[in-house]
Amino acid sequence: MQRCLVGGVLAGIFLGSAASSVARAGSLPLQQVAQTRHMVWNAVARFRGATLVGGPRWAWPASDNRQFLSVASTGADTQTPWPDADWNSWRPGDDPRHKFVNVNALHIAPDGDLWIVDTGTPVFGSGPLPNAAKVVRIDATNGQIRRIYPLGPELALPGSYIDDVRFHSPYAFLTDAGRPGLLVLNMDTGQARRVLNAVPATTAQPDRPIVVPFAPPGSADTTIPATTTIVRAPDGKPLRINTDPIEVSPDGSWLYFGTLEGPWSKVPTAALENPDLSPAQLEAQVSPWANLPPVGGTAIDAEGNLYFSNLREDAEQVRAPDGTISTLTRSPELHWVDAPFLDSQGLLWLPVSQLDRAAPFNKGQTRIHFPVQLFRISVAGVPASLHEQDR
Repeated sequence: MQRCLVGGVLAGIFLGSAASSVARAGSLPLQQVAQTRHMVWNAVARFRGATLVGGPRWAWPASDNRQFLSVASTGADTQTPWPDADWNSWRPGDDPRHKFVNVNALHIAPDGDLWIVDTGTPVFGSGPLPNAAKVVRIDATNGQIRRIYPLGPELALPGSYIDDVRFHSPYAFLTDAGRPGLLVLNMDTGQARRVLNAVPATTAQPDRPIVVPFAPPGSADTTIPATTTIVRAPDGKPLRINTDPIEVSPDGSWLYFGTLEGPWSKVPTAALENPDLSPAQLEAQVSPWANLPPVGGTAIDAEGNLYFSNLREDAEQVRAPDGTISTLTRSPELHWVDAPFLDSQGLLWLPVSQLDRAAPFNKGQTRIHFPVQLFRISVAGVPASLHEQDR
């Protein structure tokens, strides 16, 4: 079954001889295409012939005083600041309006432009700094900054963590993982509204913790059988992530969204785009969509197949339009894949972030196994025999 990119136009390329292919019985082979000891990436996009990666500043211990790369162009084992060093030079006290503070998402819009979501939150749970939360739009034709959309205090509230973005022209929709809700941004005018604030569909449920495989501290041995553990916030309570994953249906009629822990809901895009609906009227148009496990990130193709990282199983799975879920591949090397990217050749790029091992969730000490890796798998024309059917 052919799968093509929704919201992108560039094909993937092989990143040199350092890449490797790892075959596993009953799963699609993983191909490592990049690695790093200098970033913790949770985003990837193919843009104008380059492989771009991005990642959060707070993933490092507070005592680590290195100069962070928020967005980089990556080769097999080297990263270059992107679009330049100045955008990656923010330090506490700097004006954040034209520098990356804490990047959480890279995404290609249907017109080919690259959108970079900067939460403006340098410390996990602290909320955005003044003038720091923004979305940066990069022109597909020349690679230059086309527009910066500031997300002011009426949009990025105290405690907000603006998380990800999807599109239904002329609107962009963004999730808020900190203060539950969605943003509706008019890409032409720059005007935006908060909607579905603190309703059940956008709010993490306390009875659905984030459960992940657990390996002994400091162990990089993937042969050690993993148990499971609940991811905990810095205060020791189970971590709760509000509105996080988001997709638009191929026909543009529906916005699918959920908390990281699940479940997912859907709402007509026409309702989101109607400013005359009252909050109660809009909420009345939200309905259940899919009961998925904790999800690190998603991509959707033109046929409506939803590719998602199942954090509970270190697995990459796909949900067909009829609701059937299949496992594409499963491996300890895929621990907390975040924000997969599907290119026009049917290559699914998988940035392995290991975010549950980051310092804020481990009493200030990182348990991340370096190097951090970027894999990809081919899902174009995949024989059904290579899928593990989950019933």
